[in-house]
Amino acid sequence: MAATPLHPQTYLPDAEVGPLHDALAVPAAGSDQQYLVTGTGEQVPVPLETLRALRQVIEAMHQGLAVTVVPQSKTLTTQQAADLLGVSRPTVIKLLEDGEMPFERAGNRRRILLHDVLAYRERRRTQQYAALEALATAEEDDPEVVLDQLRTARRAVAARRRATTTS
Repeated sequence: MAATPLHPQTYLPDAEVGPLHDALAVPAAGSDQQYLVTGTGEQVPVPLETLRALRQVIEAMHQGLAVTVVPQSKTLTTQQAADLLGVSRPTVIKLLEDGEMPFERAGNRRRILLHDVLAYRERRRTQQYAALEALATAEEDDPEVVLDQLRTARRAVAARRRATTTS
């Protein structure tokens, strides 16, 4: 089999993905281990991370979505990390300097392990969800109370503006 070129590639959904979707949805013999069968009948175990990727791709295609596969190096530049996190490059540099993610220097360039960027993203998401949950459970969650607080705050800001412009 020829090697597949390593560049971003988009795959369109295929109507024949249904049986594969069903086969990957059910773990083999009560475990999460799956096997591929070679042309000679040999069973080859599929690594867990590969299985997760296959399940995600097949699930998306089963739902009629196109899938883009973008090969990534295990080490990223600050720009690649920024793109992955959805933030600016200076923000990533600040995170590195603040010790939020470990990195190595190669000359005057910073290199970040993909694993560390993904771990930071997961920590950040967990913190964001916790903050949202805390807001949702606060007593000020009543829309009328929040609206009254906003009105009061706006009036206070307007009064301060008037006081500084007339002085």
